[in-house]
Amino acid sequence: MSLIMARSMCLRMTAQRIIACQHRWSSTAAEPSATEQPAEFYDIIIAGGGMVGTTLACSLGKNPRLADRKTLLLEAAAGFKPCSTETYSNRVSAISKGTYRLMKAIGAWPEIEATRVKSVLKMQVWDACSDALITFNYDDLSDNISWIVENDVLLASVYRQLETVSSVEIRYSTRMEECRLIRDGADMSTVRLANGNRLKCELLIGADGYNSLVRRSMGVDNFTLAYNQMGVVATLKLAGGAANNVTAWQRFLPTGPIALLPLNDEMSSLVWSTSVPEAKRLLQLDEPSFVAAVNEAFNKSYPKNNIVEDVMKNVNSLISASTGSRLEPPPVVESVMEKSRAAFPLGLGHTSTYVGQGVCLIGDAAHRVHPLAGQGVNLGFGDVQCLTDTLAEANYSGLGLNNLSQLVKYEQERLKHNIPILLTTHGLQRLYTTDFPPIVGLRSIGLTITNALPPVKKFLMNYAMS
Repeated sequence: MSLIMARSMCLRMTAQRIIACQHRWSSTAAEPSATEQPAEFYDIIIAGGGMVGTTLACSLGKNPRLADRKTLLLEAAAGFKPCSTETYSNRVSAISKGTYRLMKAIGAWPEIEATRVKSVLKMQVWDACSDALITFNYDDLSDNISWIVENDVLLASVYRQLETVSSVEIRYSTRMEECRLIRDGADMSTVRLANGNRLKCELLIGADGYNSLVRRSMGVDNFTLAYNQMGVVATLKLAGGAANNVTAWQRFLPTGPIALLPLNDEMSSLVWSTSVPEAKRLLQLDEPSFVAAVNEAFNKSYPKNNIVEDVMKNVNSLISASTGSRLEPPPVVESVMEKSRAAFPLGLGHTSTYVGQGVCLIGDAAHRVHPLAGQGVNLGFGDVQCLTDTLAEANYSGLGLNNLSQLVKYEQERLKHNIPILLTTHGLQRLYTTDFPPIVGLRSIGLTITNALPPVKKFLMNYAMS
């Protein structure tokens, strides 16, 4: 069903994009006066120097087919800050194999490995309202299913690679105030910075987050949905250390999922999705109370419906011979690192089109998903790889960087991957934030049967982490 919905949504997105591109986009900047300085020119301007925007700048700069192009990266922060070598950051990402390959291609992976990274060989997901569970791993733990990397470590490693790329310029403490996109009779997009300076480019790329100014300037629709939840993050120390801390743990509570991601043999990163009032309460707890709350969330026994229990017993009796999975207890949390607790709002977002004449969107500017599957940043890095390949082909073929037909190829390719992930994560978020017995029964049966089918599990694992 989700694939049918995805195909339908792709068709609607493409239709909306064509309609939008048939109209002139409205200008948000005034015409330059005779006294203004001439606009500086760059082939490509990237708005937003977060993980996705910075990685795109590095990927474009290192692609030999784009060696003749000048790229400017606009970053609002005051400058590059090296990551701490002593303390772990509370914001981490589960890096997929596709992102791993991208980081190796731009030369950032050796720097990441030399700093801090933890391999994940197994993942256990289970339901607090039933005995259903599913595990993901390759046979004999022979391969990683992901890598846990702090966002600061990844960003610092990419920045160091950018220092070696002469075709890319970074402007710190720079905020884009307004932009005028290509219209009839114009062949350049114009950007006005907060300091009054003007820039022109052949292609403007919005990597400026889910409140993207570039997207608003395009005048396209953007669907958003607030989950009325917050994600509580923290860095935790495990009791006695976990001698082989290579498992990612995720439990679906009635209020949302809680996950424990390994950082090293002694520490893990917490991502706990819960209601806004509960998130605020967790942030205010003293350290012992917070640690107790985390351990309780992973181990507390919730009331179970008798009918659901009987159904699950019958299902388990039918498939017990085909699965050896059993619930393994997660590690016990001993303490929380000082000042590591924080929270951020959760929501869903997707724009009606990723591209237009001389403009395109990547990362959270184009799509935003729930973090329960760890796919948000990987979708952005997938955008980076696809857009780099598309622009390199267009430039090599002499078609230019703002050719709409080429940019549409990028959009269509990414829609095929992003929309199924968006629909899946949204469906799981809705499915697992209720303790209504019929829903609990259906999701438990589905999870248990999927766990008993290794080919299906392997397909899901490879698709999500490709």
